[in-house]
Amino acid sequence: MIKAKPIFLVALLCLVSFTGCDDDDDDDDTMPTTDNLILDISGLEDLGSDYAYEGWLIVDGSPVSAGVFNVDGSGNLSQTSFELSIDDIDSATAYILTIEPSPDSDSSPSSVHILAGDFSGNSATLAVGHSAALGDDFSSASGGYILATPTDGSDTTDENSGVWWLDPAGGPGAALSLPTLPSGWEYEGWAVIDGTPLSTGKFLTSTGEDDAAPYSATTASGPPFPGEDFLENAPPGPTFPTDLAGMMVVISVEPDPDNSSSPFLLKPLVGSVPASATDHVLYDMDNNSIATNPTGTASR
Repeated sequence: MIKAKPIFLVALLCLVSFTGCDDDDDDDDTMPTTDNLILDISGLEDLGSDYAYEGWLIVDGSPVSAGVFNVDGSGNLSQTSFELSIDDIDSATAYILTIEPSPDSDSSPSSVHILAGDFSGNSATLAVGHSAALGDDFSSASGGYILATPTDGSDTTDENSGVWWLDPAGGPGAALSLPTLPSGWEYEGWAVIDGTPLSTGKFLTSTGEDDAAPYSATTASGPPFPGEDFLENAPPGPTFPTDLAGMMVVISVEPDPDNSSSPFLLKPLVGSVPASATDHVLYDMDNNSIATNPTGTASR
């Protein structure tokens, strides 16, 4: 009986040892609770210090923040990998990218949705045309413009100093065919004069006045269409009246609220005014959507 005691102790030690090993194996089998969402997006622009981009996962029909990032002047994202709850990543049905104030006190997405995509497998292809973004890729947008200065009344000496998006043959009629924008977005017209973009005003429809006339004269009213005469209150650089022949006119899509006094990255219509352009002649614009629409993927 006395000699059997060491054997019992050895067996007991072995049992304790194996039990400890089993506990270590349980620790090693602990499942991770987070994973990385990876973004690969091109075509975004620097929003300045007052705004930032924020991603959102749609989980069980509700938005879950998927990280905030900025973009530099070369279009590079400040962050492309975001550590998130693995349950949210695995359950997400879509990814949406918004523009948010910075800093942002609201934990919900803004109305300014710029890209979105549905997950198919482990990735979502992001596009402006997704129904959760702008809802249209602007590939069917078209338009034209005339040069004229209707706000200076009967003066016809400076007719090439104004641009109006109207068709004179239509009585006049609308010269722009643009999709309806969702909440959070507006159209804006521009004339680029000697390299300086000057706004002609913001608008939502191709008929009716736009929201501003900072450079027009006050002698007469402008027609009920988007446009502007460049006759008064010239900013530093350009001289008014001017000649828009050889210049460029643009229709952009702007976030609301707007992050900049310059055209936003979405420029679906661009027109190079002919060097020999004359007033009251309808000139066509080119569709520029493929060149300016951002694209990308979100991968899990």
